Amino acid sequence: MSTGFIHVLPVAIENLTFPCLNENAWGKCPFAGLVPMASAIATLMIDVFATSHYTKSHFNKTKQRDGIDEEKTGEHVHTHATNGHAHGSVSMLEHSASSELLRHRVVSQVLELGIVVHSVIIGISLGASESPKTIKPLVAALTFHQFFEGMGLGGCISQAQFKSGAVAIVALFFSFTTPVGIVIGIGISNIYDESSPTALIVEGIFIAASAGILIYMALVDLLAEDFMNPKLQNNGILQVGASVSLLLGAALMSLLAIWAKVFFFFSFTLSSTNPAKGNFPHGFS
Repeated sequence: MSTGFIHVLPVAIENLTFPCLNENAWGKCPFAGLVPMASAIATLMIDVFATSHYTKSHFNKTKQRDGIDEEKTGEHVHTHATNGHAHGSVSMLEHSASSELLRHRVVSQVLELGIVVHSVIIGISLGASESPKTIKPLVAALTFHQFFEGMGLGGCISQAQFKSGAVAIVALFFSFTTPVGIVIGIGISNIYDESSPTALIVEGIFIAASAGILIYMALVDLLAEDFMNPKLQNNGILQVGASVSLLLGAALMSLLAIWAKVFFFFSFTLSSTNPAKGNFPHGFS
């Protein structure tokens, strides 16, 4: 949530409201708010349809398998005649557990999408930077960004209970997106001007879309699910601990954003012949 609100969305607002952009096309419509909203709505639709599809597919296969097993063993009538209540209770528990597991898997995949978009943009910004005084604070900020995003994604993957092969694929995908972005940034550094209108618009739209995905996932699929969990709802101490942890995490991410801005300001003041221009690398806050 902090990454979306504090680190990503302000950069999108800065990019999409830059003075050099065409006032007629970009000044009359708040694209910096429109794109995250559209991205959050699209994420909601993907979330709903993916969950519905996987749930229906999973339970159709389960019913077919159970029907075949019952026909082979001939225990269907006996089960319902003598122990129907127990069978129904077990089925409901299995249904609830399977639905929760499928939900965690969908959440982890959608969250991975938002993080990937953000990581690639960060990598491109880092790869296209040419000043060593700029790269050092960028690497430090990148480390914190990826660390906290990795923790969130790792928690979702753990709850999703993927097989070891799927976990390895997701981990490698997360690990290589930023290096790939850096390679792309290095490759286009000679022709890439981060202050050009085209670069500002493209980066701004992708960053804003990433912010919408991250904010939706944080509020709806992560925080709401954890704070509305019956285990937490019935334990006052756990509620206080979760609330304090949430506020502490948001405060630390806010301090990180302030630290990054201060570092970038002094780096550009020392390295730029025209520090009043104030062009910070796009993709970071």
